[in-house]
Amino acid sequence: MTDLQMGLIGFGGVAVLGVLAYNKWQERKHRRMADELLGARQTDVLLDEAASGAGAAASKDGAHRASQERVEPLLRSEPEEFREPDEPTARAPTADDSGAPSDTAAAARTSSSSAAAVSSRSSPASSPASSPASSPATPSPSPSPTPAADDQGGLRDSPAPLCVLSPKIDYIAAIQVLEPIAGYRIREAQRATLQRLSKAVNWIGHNEDEHAWEPILDDSKREYRHIRVGLQLVDRKGPLADRELSGFKVAMQEMASELMGLAELPAREPALRTAAQLDEFCAGVDIQIGVNVISQGQVFAGTKLRALAEATGMVIDSAGRFVRCDDNDNVLYMLVNQESDDFSAEAMKTLSTHGVTFLLDVPRVANGDRVLTQMFELARRFAEALNGALVDDNRQPLSEAALEPIRQQVLKFQAAMAAHQLPAGGPLAQRLFS
Repeated sequence: MTDLQMGLIGFGGVAVLGVLAYNKWQERKHRRMADELLGARQTDVLLDEAASGAGAAASKDGAHRASQERVEPLLRSEPEEFREPDEPTARAPTADDSGAPSDTAAAARTSSSSAAAVSSRSSPASSPASSPASSPATPSPSPSPTPAADDQGGLRDSPAPLCVLSPKIDYIAAIQVLEPIAGYRIREAQRATLQRLSKAVNWIGHNEDEHAWEPILDDSKREYRHIRVGLQLVDRKGPLADRELSGFKVAMQEMASELMGLAELPAREPALRTAAQLDEFCAGVDIQIGVNVISQGQVFAGTKLRALAEATGMVIDSAGRFVRCDDNDNVLYMLVNQESDDFSAEAMKTLSTHGVTFLLDVPRVANGDRVLTQMFELARRFAEALNGALVDDNRQPLSEAALEPIRQQVLKFQAAMAAHQLPAGGPLAQRLFS
């Protein structure tokens, strides 16, 4: 055997040993990462409410380990908020809720009718002012977002942006992956399945540099290990259906497998029960108030309507309405054509109509009583300038005195929303009533 052959054999042996050693090192590395994910349990502000006494005791037991190494936020086996209760509970009526109307959750909340008096979209045949008020069922609390651990092992509270994800109105899947993954890859996973759902799906990831949750954008290259995906429980079309919730759960489990991670999903039945209760409450406060300005013979010219609207700060939006917005671009009230034609910059040159309606969407506007007063005053000025009449839906003249009972009803509706931590005009209300 030549020296060359001996050298090649020796070199091959060293290469084999090197490969074996590298594989062993990789195995130990991934086992250690798996132990970090599955070992200690940390509080999660998306999946847990404020830490309970038991949770606090558990965190103290793990404090000595946290001082030695970084501990990432981990998943619980089943959040308390979605565990099966011993028996269903319903909130008893209180004085604060005395003005909150409650109709059945099966109400038709998708029909949008304008009215001079307050009209509940959950029961179009009756007005809240004349129907007995009762307390809507209180929605059960849902899971809540989690912070990442800081370099010293302590957890920093970093609540999720409510406009994107909230435990009050979302069914939240918590996903952790072994290695950080770019946002665009996360959003691409299960896209086709999620696009078939009728309810909104929202994404947030934990920015470990900023110690804060942030929306995961479609084209984001930022990498995340801790991901929360929320399926909205309720919108104006009604509550989340069992079929869609099951599809979402399967999609989240498959996504976690695809991304080499772990997924935690709350229990199904409590989530559906929460959706039904939340929808019942929303149906009871989902109202619009309309004030009509109609012609008294001569039609209203589009050019004059546009001049009046723009002089008061209203602009045409993409839906073909004039809207008045606040400093944050939230719509306060809108002006719509009573006839079939929508408003547009080009159409206003030739448009004519026999009537327009000012609309206030009560759940989506803060300080609804004050906004109602402003809207009514603007409608009155329009009626004077156009030589029209200010009337209700029954074509009866509408006066300032007739507006006061409606204003009081608006106050009661919005007080009920505030009592349920869903303040009118807030980010949660903007999402629910859409």
